[in-house]
Amino acid sequence: MQLHFKSYGAGEPLIILHGLFGSLENWQSVSARLADRFHVFSVDQRNHGASPHSPEMSYSIMADDLEEFMESHRLARAHVMGHSMGGKTAMQFALRYPQRLMKLIVVDIAPPAYAQRHEKIIDALLGLDLSAHQTRQPLEDALAPAIPDLGTRRFLLKNLTRRPGGPFQWRLGLRELRQSYPRLSEAVTSGRPSDKAALFISGESSDYFRGEDMKRVRELFPRAEHRTIPAAGHLPHVENQEAFLRTVIEFLAANRDADGQAPAQSA
Repeated sequence: MQLHFKSYGAGEPLIILHGLFGSLENWQSVSARLADRFHVFSVDQRNHGASPHSPEMSYSIMADDLEEFMESHRLARAHVMGHSMGGKTAMQFALRYPQRLMKLIVVDIAPPAYAQRHEKIIDALLGLDLSAHQTRQPLEDALAPAIPDLGTRRFLLKNLTRRPGGPFQWRLGLRELRQSYPRLSEAVTSGRPSDKAALFISGESSDYFRGEDMKRVRELFPRAEHRTIPAAGHLPHVENQEAFLRTVIEFLAANRDADGQAPAQSA
């Protein structure tokens, strides 16, 4: 699968993976801020953004997508940072392809299985009649009963696109997401823990990462550290970007990775 991406800057390669219903566009500000230190590759995962749609979707499959992306872009190794769904992809990649990873950053998600909390959102988006509306406002209003939070509705509607004079279309592979959603709630597992340096970042008011989750984190990532971003929830990279960036840069600032080897540069 040829994943859509944007690259920024130069230096050690850093791959960024967005969360469910997101895209690389949600990370443009962070990517640009990190570009003076790293060669940032911000990637659309399958069924998101401008990447292809597929009925097959799991964390193992998306980890394979990432390994294929690195191979096609001649990246021997890279730092990998993922948020929420992207964080689980990043964890699975770290465990599946340890030779490809320099350092791991996981943002506001943990390895265990999660309750399936997004089905109502997917069904509400699938239920919209896009052809009946020429502007976004009536679509925003139509989502209100199922999704009362205005910020969430506007975030979701960023996934709309249209050709001049044509109807709205979803960039998301919604039917594919609905079919695969149970697998996206599954735990990250591995028979062998990772020896790589790992940082788990959570938002102070988020319910996605709890104190007890560090026990499972350290079973899979014994060298893991945990940092909490104050005044932030599930989107610490948006809600407190300055603190988030300081935390990320501090973690990645070391000149050598978990193996004590010099970092691999992109070709």
